[in-house]
Amino acid sequence: MNETIFHHARICTMAPERPWAEAISVRDGRIVAVGTLEEARAALPGAPVVALPGEMVVPGLLDVHNHFVWAGRAELYEMFVPPILSLDQVLDAVRETASKKAPGEWIVGGMLGSSLIGQVDRSTRLRLDEAAGGRPVMLRDDSQHNRFVSTAALAAAGIDHDTPDPLNGTIVRDPATGEASGLLVEAACGLVELALARALAATPHLDVEAAAHAVKRLNAFGVTAMQEALSSRAVLRAVKTLDDEGRLSAWVVGSIPVTEAPLAPGEIPEELLAMREDFRTRHFMPDAGKIFLDGVPTSRTAAMLEPYLPDAIHGCCFRGGTTLTVPQLAKVLAEAETNGIRVKIHCTGDASTRAALDAIDVLRSFNGPGLRHQIAHASFIDPAEIPRFAELNVVADLSPPLWYPSVIVEAIRTTLPQTLVDRLAPIRSLVEAGALIAGGSDWPVVPDPSPWPGIQGMVTRRDPTGRMEGALCPEQAIGVADALKAYTINAAQAIGLGHLTGSIEVGKSADLAVLNARLFDVDPADIGKTQVLQTWFEGRCVHEANS
Repeated sequence: MNETIFHHARICTMAPERPWAEAISVRDGRIVAVGTLEEARAALPGAPVVALPGEMVVPGLLDVHNHFVWAGRAELYEMFVPPILSLDQVLDAVRETASKKAPGEWIVGGMLGSSLIGQVDRSTRLRLDEAAGGRPVMLRDDSQHNRFVSTAALAAAGIDHDTPDPLNGTIVRDPATGEASGLLVEAACGLVELALARALAATPHLDVEAAAHAVKRLNAFGVTAMQEALSSRAVLRAVKTLDDEGRLSAWVVGSIPVTEAPLAPGEIPEELLAMREDFRTRHFMPDAGKIFLDGVPTSRTAAMLEPYLPDAIHGCCFRGGTTLTVPQLAKVLAEAETNGIRVKIHCTGDASTRAALDAIDVLRSFNGPGLRHQIAHASFIDPAEIPRFAELNVVADLSPPLWYPSVIVEAIRTTLPQTLVDRLAPIRSLVEAGALIAGGSDWPVVPDPSPWPGIQGMVTRRDPTGRMEGALCPEQAIGVADALKAYTINAAQAIGLGHLTGSIEVGKSADLAVLNARLFDVDPADIGKTQVLQTWFEGRCVHEANS
């Protein structure tokens, strides 16, 4: 039996009935007492006392929306191009990477800035071919919903003049010749992703090592639990293997696609759902689902209530559209609830958000109270819809790095009316309406998975890096306590782990983040610089700074 008492003068428990404590008694990874040092010792007489360093202790943080296996793969094996690079700089990076690759070897990377998407045409693809030395290339954009690919990649995917557009996707073509330009939108991305997956099929251990790398990265930021937001078979297999090997130092909830997903090509939802128990482990729970109800505003695939700004392709009154009707979505959600699956619904537009709430409303009218589903991103929300989040018990899954002043926001300003962009992410209104908000990174869409800049962005509504000037909708700023809740106790409730983690309470896992700063005392503009000195998962140290 393993017993330990953790001691620190400032332990922020995030438990409403006892928000502060100075000691935590832990037996076999579970908390058995929280309170004074005397109370902790009374619970575990003779247990060793571990004096924690730093200025403050908080519960281990949660990330309710990431793709950590993809992210680990990107950091270990792929080419990184910051979204601020010009097209010429991106091509130079491809040329340098190609110089280290064998002939015919794939070049995969990102994040291509959304602002470059409009520059992709046949001539651009030919420049990419030249830079890559004829190799297959696939570059993901910063939304992860578009791909810029080379001629060899198109050939590997079997894309030619006669290839039809897949459902909910577009193979962008030269208007004069019909030749594929090299730009793939939404579900069309899956054609090349599938070709890449075939090329990598013989190396599944790479995904396991990618997962291990990503979990350690998250541990270093104090993250001890997460929801993987689109769990393909390869992702499920990698996370299970990692836990089977004793290397998964976080709680993970998997999100199996419950409809065909544009970014999970070749996956059959019914097969994955039937197999999910095969992947379950002590720390991995494939208990959530994923639906893409629309795309992203940068490529005009988000479903909007107001028209996009006019352009040559879509005209003056284009609003995008949803992948499912309200009745279809309600039916899918009903089936998911029958299987005990909470669904994360990707909605970046206000029309898709309304449709998701309408479908959940229909479901509630027939079945009564059910599972707590999530609207992922919840960035554009019509003000009339905000009270419905609390009324329907729907989580607002937020990704602050996608909406505070950034390259992505500037790209959105080129597609949507300014007045609409200026009311992006109404977080304060959601909190005041009683909605459960939860924070996530959407890593690797965002290259840095640290929750601390996200918390700062919620509090200041400014770019934590300082690169972008100004504040976005500053009246929607929230306090530090509410922002921290979004990454701890709220997030745990949102992904179904509220009984297990998210706060420092008796019966929960001993998941702790030891900080170098007192979050409630520092300048809000410095929260993003917070350093995690130690991270504890189930009572064992899984990260120590400078070790």
